[in-house]
Amino acid sequence: MPATYELIATTTLGSAASSITFSSIPNTYTDLVLVVVVKATSGNTSNCNVTLNSDTGSNYSYTRLGGDGSSATSARFTDTGSIRTGTGSVPASGVGFWTFDLFSYAGSTYKTVLTTQSLDANGSGTVVRAVNLWRSTSAINTITCNFSNNGDTGTTAKLYGIKEA
Repeated sequence: MPATYELIATTTLGSAASSITFSSIPNTYTDLVLVVVVKATSGNTSNCNVTLNSDTGSNYSYTRLGGDGSSATSARFTDTGSIRTGTGSVPASGVGFWTFDLFSYAGSTYKTVLTTQSLDANGSGTVVRAVNLWRSTSAINTITCNFSNNGDTGTTAKLYGIKEA
């Protein structure tokens, strides 16, 4: 049977902010999906990295593959302080789209997070896929999306829970 998505919460910034946090996440789903659409502040660029349960220690690692239409990149990083989406940032006055698929978020094993980053740079841009690992056995109850520069007014984050049908 197909899984079903349920919207847990939505946040839309009414003014520029450095982060968006979802807390008190119920453990009644099998997986979570976070979708973030970032508008960069005028004159600045922004990227979106995620921390889980306020953990900013060196407990994350990731492997990424990316491309911009003319070249491809790949890299592997260990002992980082957040879930990473890849390279690049939303260009000034541009838009970036991120998805974070958090698997078995309420379980007692390390957490795997698949991320996608798509950046529009007015006719050019990048797409990056990454697999992340959070080396903690704690259930995820707080997710914070941190912007390298402020997300501008209109930046939106939606958190979905996935239930087995």
